[in-house]
Amino acid sequence: MSRPSVSRTGRSLAGLTAVAVCSAGLLAAPAPASATPDPARPPGATHTAMPYPHLAPTPPMGWNNWSHYACGISEQVVLGNARALVRTGLAAKGYDTVTVDDCWMSRQRGPNGELVPDPVKFPHGMAYVGQQLHRMGLKFGIYEDVGTLTCEKYPGSLGRFRQDAQLFAQWKVDYVKADGCNVPTVAGRSKEQTYRDLYGQMSDALRAAGRPMTFSVSAPAYFQFDGAAVWHRVIGWSSELGNLWRSGRDVALQKASPDTKWSSVVYNFRYNADLADLQRPGRWNDPDFLLAGGSGLTQQEMQSQMSLWAVMAAPLISSTDLEKLSPAARAVLGNEEVIAVDQDPLGVQGHIVQQGTDFAVLSKPLKNGDHAIALFNSGDSARTLSVTAGAAGLPKSSSYLLHDLVTGRRAHSAGDIAAPNVPAHGTVLYRVTPS
Repeated sequence: MSRPSVSRTGRSLAGLTAVAVCSAGLLAAPAPASATPDPARPPGATHTAMPYPHLAPTPPMGWNNWSHYACGISEQVVLGNARALVRTGLAAKGYDTVTVDDCWMSRQRGPNGELVPDPVKFPHGMAYVGQQLHRMGLKFGIYEDVGTLTCEKYPGSLGRFRQDAQLFAQWKVDYVKADGCNVPTVAGRSKEQTYRDLYGQMSDALRAAGRPMTFSVSAPAYFQFDGAAVWHRVIGWSSELGNLWRSGRDVALQKASPDTKWSSVVYNFRYNADLADLQRPGRWNDPDFLLAGGSGLTQQEMQSQMSLWAVMAAPLISSTDLEKLSPAARAVLGNEEVIAVDQDPLGVQGHIVQQGTDFAVLSKPLKNGDHAIALFNSGDSARTLSVTAGAAGLPKSSSYLLHDLVTGRRAHSAGDIAAPNVPAHGTVLYRVTPS
């Protein structure tokens, strides 16, 4: 999770080295005699594990507390939102993974080096939370960090990857999200080598824990401003170590203004849209959470984020108060036609086929031969957007059926895929079928 200037990930990417501890010894943290710390790899070592199991054939869907609640997390909040997922029908539509983000644990490990849930926030422990989620038919996700500390200064997994992975397996965790704050600078290693090794160690540990756990890697977010070549290379090895990866800045927190939130949505869309060639089926670019709900975004803005994330085959992970979800926000999140575009089994991220300073058109091929076409107006006034069928990658045909997946309207076209009068900050999402 990374958002320079407003980030919880190292507070800023530029400050990463400043907060790092320059000691190679931290790669093998001290432990009580009853615990065995993970061995440190020698300086310059490169991780060479087999690719992580394909545990996410379609983009993961679910709920995470961070954007809306930040550290204001508790057993009550988690289970309340989980029950709301079920009650609203969103769980049945695919939002099935509930992930507890940072701040769930105590500041110190236990006597045997084990992670300890905060006894006030989670009085029954994390195994209980997982048990309750599983009883609802949901999956259990949890957060950790590959550094010495998490972004909010709770114990990180560095030096204890095997122990923590085994504990997560005992708790019956289904999904692990690993951040990259407070990663030490190590003599003889580049920043990239260090991150690759630590994420590799966590990947190995999760594979060996005896329970399938979807792995969300955050490494690329820490290289977004290190140059495109390095950033893309980090995405490449992240796709071998896990199932999805946070590739850039966090979306804005609940406390931010609506304008800031919308700007963050547009920013995340823009960087993620340019990464389409680096994604492949079962390995997903993750531009962060969906804000539909009590975020202050307009209906058009909420719908734009949902439609754009769907055409980019992005994980659909809500971060809002689902117990207070408005009918309008529920309609956005629960639109089965839009979800089907995101979850299409072909697993292709839509490419930009046309763009300007305040608009973009994306095309995503679907398994049955249709294409999803998103026409996004990021400007502040309504405008008509269009693209030819050929430019959108559609096969030549005498006619095309255009199905608006939000309004339900259908129309035929001889070749132009047009959306008249797209509102400011609005997106029209068509499913286009050659006749």
